Amino acid sequence: MRTLPLAFRLARRELRANLAQGFAGFRIFLACLALGVAAIAGVGSVSTALTRGLAERGQEILGGDVDVRLIHRETSAAELAFLSKDNVVSRSAELRAMARTVSNDKQSLVELKAVDGLYPLYGAMKLAPEMSLSDALALRNGRYGLVAEPNLVSRLGLKPGDMLRVGENLFELRAEIRHEPDRVGDGFALGPRVMIAEAALSATALVQPGSLVNYHYRLRFPEAMRDVPSIKAWVKSLDAAFPDAGWRVQDRTDSAPSMRRFVERVALFLTFVGLTALTVGGVGIANAVKSYLDGKREVIATFKCLGAPGRLIFAVYLVQVMALAIAGVAFGLAAGAAVPFVTDRVAGDLIPVPAALGLYPGPLLLAAAYGLLTALAFAIWPLARAREVPAASLFRAIVAPERRLPKPLYIVATAATLLALGVLAVATAEQPLFALWFILGAAGVFVLLRLAASGVMALAARLRGRSPEMRLALANLTRPGSPTPAVMLSLGLGLTLLVTVSLINGNLSSEIMKDIPGRAPSFFFVDIQPDQTDAFESFVRGAPGVTKFDRAPMLRGRIVSLNGIAADRIKPASNAEWALKGDRGITYSATPPANGKLLSGKWWPADYKGPLLVSFADELAKGLGLKLGDKITVNVLGREIEATLANTREVDWQSLGINFVMIFSPGPLEAAPHTELATVTMDEAGEVALEREAVARFPNVTSVRVKEALDAVNTLLGQFSLAVRVTGLVTLAAGILVLAGAMAAGFRGRARDAVILKVLGATRARVLGVYLREYAALGFSTALVAATAGSIAAWAVIRLIMEMPWQPLWGTLALTVIGATAVTVCLGLLGTWRVLSVPAAGMLRAE
Repeated sequence: MRTLPLAFRLARRELRANLAQGFAGFRIFLACLALGVAAIAGVGSVSTALTRGLAERGQEILGGDVDVRLIHRETSAAELAFLSKDNVVSRSAELRAMARTVSNDKQSLVELKAVDGLYPLYGAMKLAPEMSLSDALALRNGRYGLVAEPNLVSRLGLKPGDMLRVGENLFELRAEIRHEPDRVGDGFALGPRVMIAEAALSATALVQPGSLVNYHYRLRFPEAMRDVPSIKAWVKSLDAAFPDAGWRVQDRTDSAPSMRRFVERVALFLTFVGLTALTVGGVGIANAVKSYLDGKREVIATFKCLGAPGRLIFAVYLVQVMALAIAGVAFGLAAGAAVPFVTDRVAGDLIPVPAALGLYPGPLLLAAAYGLLTALAFAIWPLARAREVPAASLFRAIVAPERRLPKPLYIVATAATLLALGVLAVATAEQPLFALWFILGAAGVFVLLRLAASGVMALAARLRGRSPEMRLALANLTRPGSPTPAVMLSLGLGLTLLVTVSLINGNLSSEIMKDIPGRAPSFFFVDIQPDQTDAFESFVRGAPGVTKFDRAPMLRGRIVSLNGIAADRIKPASNAEWALKGDRGITYSATPPANGKLLSGKWWPADYKGPLLVSFADELAKGLGLKLGDKITVNVLGREIEATLANTREVDWQSLGINFVMIFSPGPLEAAPHTELATVTMDEAGEVALEREAVARFPNVTSVRVKEALDAVNTLLGQFSLAVRVTGLVTLAAGILVLAGAMAAGFRGRARDAVILKVLGATRARVLGVYLREYAALGFSTALVAATAGSIAAWAVIRLIMEMPWQPLWGTLALTVIGATAVTVCLGLLGTWRVLSVPAAGMLRAE
């Protein structure tokens, strides 16, 4: 019982001495721990600030307390009366359209929003020059106004007062949009926002039967009804009153679910990247503790000679290590807590999500727990080895280091602490399965790198260099206390992560920007009215450079039940969840699609007139647990229709051609209001002319250039990849710290070797040559292993998960190998330069 108080007293004395020396032996320890904790705390704090911002500003982001959305149709009188009872209702219509300059020489796809005089119910529009939205959109001198985002203004070369044609109507540009309160809730956009008055929409002639228009009814409740239970109760009453309305209802408690899920998933991934950095830093922690204990051999030996039990020695130095760990964690928490504020100041304009800046205890406590568990896990092993070594062995270890495993109790304690770290990571993750696989993958890479280090050391022991310098360099890789395992573990793990991310991003970018455009059509044309179809097809086919034209009828439908089970009660496979969320494009056809191969069942006869049948994408059918003969109920234009699953087919989504999850047999859908969707493949040289002429002849038709859409996707991918790479650099920085620590820990041994070599007649240049070869071999081996492991991981993600073509990207791999080798050599030589300056006489006398 008296061991612990005594351990604390002795530890306090040594800590005071270390403090006077500036913690010389623990600087790398503190840096590794602080860096990893800062990364985890920073990612968690930013994520919490963003999700809290979405929650706190839910009314502004949603545009109301509740948003009711319909596709293709407006509300009926009864529905509108129910929505309006005791509530303020703001209406808007949102659709994609083409905006053209008066001279018709420039045009752009835009996200058009027609709003009423009550918009916005919450928040405020900010325009430049400053004016109210109602004034900007008002009818003046027979012309309605229009406001647009700055990127459209610059793209079309416009200025306030210029005319812009949308559909069949001319509008006057009166201001630029600086802030739209509910823009975040709209999700991914293919074009810049353009806003007009609701009264002006009819003049554009864009809204035709079957046109893809989203009608939003945003509600502001009375003050007494704005609490969450009242909102939820009202939504239930709405569903009960109109069960078959086919609308999507959102309330302010989850105003932007897709954005929230995206933030949470990115944060989850980046948190585990930070945990990887902390694990890499754990190697540095173990090295720092070992190096510190090596410097305390005489003290420990003296303690043992005076009869101090092993548990007292273990407790003394464990208390010191954990006290320093608390200091390192505190530094990391301070830095992590500041990350949201720094991010908002540096890149706030680039983040579309409003952040609620503040100090959040949850992420900070979690990061602290990660940091303390990591420090404990990696400190137990070297502390236990020092506890078990006899006093005589400690004195001999000054010149002949002895390797010995700790007692089983400490091995179990180390494993238990690491297990606790993993359990904490899985238990606190939003997606435990993803967390488990990430941890298992990181552990697998860790084991692979440790085995690779043993392999490199074994190979170096077998090789015989031609020159004395090379033989000494190879011997240094295998000598007692060699930094080979530590460097390959730490630097290798960071490099593996960066290689994996870079190769995945490179393959995705190549597929999006090079391979897919070669297979994809040049244009999608939407909202073609049935009575325009023949004229539009004739015009397009007659245009120079057109090589292919396809079209299909299109409606929007939402799956409401499968075999009588409501969609919200079905638990599909993860790859099929999206099919049950929101509306999907659907079509009908008498004949099977040319680009889809039937995998099960039979297609219906061309003259089929029986009960409604449906063809389903095979992969999604399996994910939803569907089989032939099952019943699928879909809500189309507020009407529920039931169809029998007749067949499943293969769908190549990567072709970006006309593909549908569901294709129905002809029948009820033929009579429903709908439009035609068309794709055009042509020579790139004629794309601009065709688009300009098509928009001029058919103002209600919207064109989507595939190249521009892919550019938008690639931009989002690049932003995500940048975030991952920045966090990955933290892992690499931790690896570099471990490398520097390993070099510092081996300073005394290298100084002794250098002195002996100089006494034997070696010049500084030859000694430097030995270390240059050693570090180059070490860096090259580490980079080679990391490049291999990262390539395998990236290949698995691209081929097995994303099912996309794989390219090795040799340039990225070569840059990794060269860069890692250069970093290792440079850091090694920086430490070696001091070694060469150590006086021989003083070193020999000390030995």
